[in-house]
Amino acid sequence: MNRILIIDDDEELCELVSEYLTVEGFQVETFNDGESGLEKALKNENDLVILDVMLPKKNGFDVLRELRVHSKIPVLMLTARGDDTERIVGLEIGADDYLAKPFNPRELVARLRAILRRTENLSDSKQIETDKFQVDDVEVQISARSATKSGVDLNLTSVEFDLLAMFLKNAGKVVKKEDLSEQVLERKLSPYDRSLDMHVSNLRKKLDLRGDREERIKTIRSVGYIYTLPSNN
Repeated sequence: MNRILIIDDDEELCELVSEYLTVEGFQVETFNDGESGLEKALKNENDLVILDVMLPKKNGFDVLRELRVHSKIPVLMLTARGDDTERIVGLEIGADDYLAKPFNPRELVARLRAILRRTENLSDSKQIETDKFQVDDVEVQISARSATKSGVDLNLTSVEFDLLAMFLKNAGKVVKKEDLSEQVLERKLSPYDRSLDMHVSNLRKKLDLRGDREERIKTIRSVGYIYTLPSNN
């Protein structure tokens, strides 16, 4: 049973969502302010955090920033409908996904299950066609959910890890945005959904330029992205 932590000051919403998620097979805890919610999240007793932006004592962005210093626990942020700034900032500082209020509980469950599937630690390498991908100084090990550059942990979120694994697997080839959205985010690409672009942008920053000062991930306008190969390849 997956354990979900909800941090939201709307007590009625917390109660309703808790009841719905419990029926769907989740174990749920709720906290109504940022400070106590962060303290609970840092104990690493939960599998996923649902985090609102507007919170008393400590807002959701500050909670996420502090959480990301110590933990890779997946976070789904609840944002105001139509507020692109909240969504972009949340993704920039490490949210795995977002959902605008008010939301359909069925969509929430679908998003939660997609995130949890991405973050499962695959211990049986026999289920994996290839366990390791490496291009130049960047390497991912699928079963260990490990991503390093020159041997140093890249500290990726679950979405960033899956994106990098897909890029390295297809290095030198164009990967369509539609395929990335369906295989990594587990939903069809929407023309108004910026989350994929933001996750790729965050991944670029963590990878930095290659030794030859070239971008590792290049945008192919109106199509997708390509993970470039070093010039000596």
